[in-house]
Amino acid sequence: MFSVLRRPRWLAYLALAVLFGIITANLGLWQWHRHEEKVERRDLIERNYDAAPVPVGDVLSGPGGELPEGDQWRRVEATGTYAVDAQHWVRNRPHLGVYGFEIVVPLVLEDGTALTVDRGWVRNAPVAAQLPEVPDPPSGEVTVTGWLRPSEQDLGRDMPEQQLASIDIPRLSAASGLELLPAYILLESEDPAPAERPEAAEPPDTLLGSHFAYAIQWWLTVPVGLILVLVMARQIARDEAEESGGRAVGSGAVGSGRVARGAEPAQPKAKKPKKVRIWDEEDA
Repeated sequence: MFSVLRRPRWLAYLALAVLFGIITANLGLWQWHRHEEKVERRDLIERNYDAAPVPVGDVLSGPGGELPEGDQWRRVEATGTYAVDAQHWVRNRPHLGVYGFEIVVPLVLEDGTALTVDRGWVRNAPVAAQLPEVPDPPSGEVTVTGWLRPSEQDLGRDMPEQQLASIDIPRLSAASGLELLPAYILLESEDPAPAERPEAAEPPDTLLGSHFAYAIQWWLTVPVGLILVLVMARQIARDEAEESGGRAVGSGAVGSGRVARGAEPAQPKAKKPKKVRIWDEEDA
């Protein structure tokens, strides 16, 4: 078998098998990292989502900066007054397979800073040029409870007045003239509660998906190419050994020249047909 593997063509096969193993090992590693990311996200959500709410000032000290990774989905509460004139519609937001608007309203706090509140989702109006009707937020002082989410990326789109392409807090701050904290609240409840409000967001998805199973499948595939090459090389070596052994027996019978008296002449051994394989046809 090793004499077969030393041939240039089979060395190329071995190189391809090793390359295949490297690729599948890295694909398995990528799926494993995706699985670990999903596990970390699930653990973070489960740790923060149902925890007792804390004052927003304990997490966000003031404007500027970013929401720490460990405080995402942190359940907080804040008290202030809604700046209804600064209400904005965030376009192209899906909810249960339907697209509409997220309604964001700044909540002005006692220290003069403001916290962006995502009050929920409303369906698109029948006409694209028309904004949908939105239930009014509570007037006067209100205490909101919800989950902290980081500012979204600025999509760089020019939008009509009072509309946003994403919940981009710096852009909302520029449009409203308010000093906004660097994260927004995904609203859970308001006190006093209004008669109606936009539809609440669905709980976050904490399913892990199939990344772990895919990683195992890729890693089990790593040695397949090498095994195939070794099995084929072994079979080629065995076939060549049988053919060379048959030729040696045939030449010995012819070279003896004499047949013992009274003995039947030896019948020539039928030559075993050579097996033709795909790789032999390719070389022909």
